[in-house]
Amino acid sequence: MAILAIYNQGDPVPLREIAEREQISLKFLEQIFPDLRRAELITSVRGSRGGYKLLRSPKEIRVGDIVRAVEGPVTPVICLTEGDDESCCHRRGACLTRQVWERLRDRINDVLNDVTLDELVEVTADKQ
Repeated sequence: MAILAIYNQGDPVPLREIAEREQISLKFLEQIFPDLRRAELITSVRGSRGGYKLLRSPKEIRVGDIVRAVEGPVTPVICLTEGDDESCCHRRGACLTRQVWERLRDRINDVLNDVTLDELVEVTADKQ
């Protein structure tokens, strides 16, 4: 996603180029890019000059959007993702540590939602 943000105003970026630049497996990218498309973060362009582009400005895409598109809800324990029923844990109502896990989940999500793709690319460029 960072590569797409860097080339946001240019031509679509082929997956192979992203894989080479970031030293990421092409097969891995082929697995996660459909998730990013379903989340309406990217679009694909077919043809010999095809590839992928962002659907929105990098300033409008939060790192949390990307993580949740690929990984699902960000929680430190599974019982926080299963709604309010007790099917995932019979001790849910009596759990002594639940409030800690909820606070941790909220802080993690606050950080992920606080950083835009634009800011991520900007910070990365400053370090190079």
